[in-house]
Amino acid sequence: MNSNRRRGLLAMLALILVLAAAFLLPARPPVPAEGNTPASLVPGPPGDQAFSLTPEPATLPEAVSEQPSGEAKQTVGAVSAEDSSEPPVQTGLLSLSAVYADYFRMGAAIEPEQTEGRTAELLKQQVNWIVAENAMKPDAIEPAEGSFTWERADRIVAFAKANGMGLRFHTLVWHSQTPEWFFRDEAGQAMADETDAKKRETNKKLLLQRLDTYISTVVGRYKHDISSWDVVNEVIEPGDPEGMRASNWYKITGTGFIETAFRAARKAGGPDIKLYINDYGTDNPVKRDRLYDLVKVMLEKGVPIDGVGHQTHINLEYPSTQSIIESMQKFHDLGLDNQITELDMSLYVYKDLSDVGADVPGDILQQQAERYGELFDALRTRKELLSGVMFWGISDDHTWLSTFPVVRTEAPLLFDKQLQAKPAFQAVTGF
Repeated sequence: MNSNRRRGLLAMLALILVLAAAFLLPARPPVPAEGNTPASLVPGPPGDQAFSLTPEPATLPEAVSEQPSGEAKQTVGAVSAEDSSEPPVQTGLLSLSAVYADYFRMGAAIEPEQTEGRTAELLKQQVNWIVAENAMKPDAIEPAEGSFTWERADRIVAFAKANGMGLRFHTLVWHSQTPEWFFRDEAGQAMADETDAKKRETNKKLLLQRLDTYISTVVGRYKHDISSWDVVNEVIEPGDPEGMRASNWYKITGTGFIETAFRAARKAGGPDIKLYINDYGTDNPVKRDRLYDLVKVMLEKGVPIDGVGHQTHINLEYPSTQSIIESMQKFHDLGLDNQITELDMSLYVYKDLSDVGADVPGDILQQQAERYGELFDALRTRKELLSGVMFWGISDDHTWLSTFPVVRTEAPLLFDKQLQAKPAFQAVTGF
């Protein structure tokens, strides 16, 4: 038999086998209707790879937020419109804001896109307080001097007002996510590099004038809508000279930017808004005490500080709940309010770069639940110390920790990636 004829017979035999398989093999079972199962993965026929009932939601371009290193956080998350194949937002759950009505406000950080779709429904169900994750930072509001962009911030304000929610502002002054134009002199040179004493003083006055104008404009716009304001953020760094973060703000003005910021916010906003100095790691005695000393000096100068914001980015093991309470007690004794402003709980301890894998083990979720339960037991017991708890997100599909310090699975919040309540939610509400 010649080679051409042999190849033709083999091809015909292969076609017959394919057609036979199509008629004889059983069809894949149908996918259950939406809402019939809480699982995101449904097994196929024996030996077949699992297929997804709930496809991974599309992600928007990465947003930016703060992190303890002082660099910008990379937030990865789904903020797309509702997908018909996703499980519905759970009903019949307790509401965080209702359960804690006699204790303190409960809130979550959001992006403007999350004011629509399933995430918006979950927010309306669960919280009575929100904060902009990125849309109200200086680079978002005034990217170029005199050029204000309000649309994204306004969307969050409108969502809060439409749903009877309170608002925090984050943040008027920060060393990160601040446009470079703030720190350039009239000739476009970097102010921090100036060595001439007279020119340095001129630069200081110019920077403080710009800061005053910026804060007066922003606070003037939102003073009737936003009650709590992060005026300055992350100004303490024990490893830097004098324990103050060596930011451009500090290099150029010393602590003058802090005084100017608070005074400008009070003048523009009046006596009713509450003004906070916000930082991470406030449970650490060294950092806490340096912050305490700074605030005490500012108060003695008549700087209008109403409270301290404690970011509270914690993990499964650190810091201790007792240290969080002790820090709030110290500032409470100074006559100040406390707010937990950016709460989340990483699955990994400091410097652990491992990955638990796509499916978080049940024992880790239980450990997280117990830790959240312990923290909120303490906060309820000492409710006089604080006026609110703000989670840095509402569900695990949108968290900066997914890319910090490395890209990996994270699950730091009370609702999972499908917006379903986790054991941690039950621990926080089941008392």
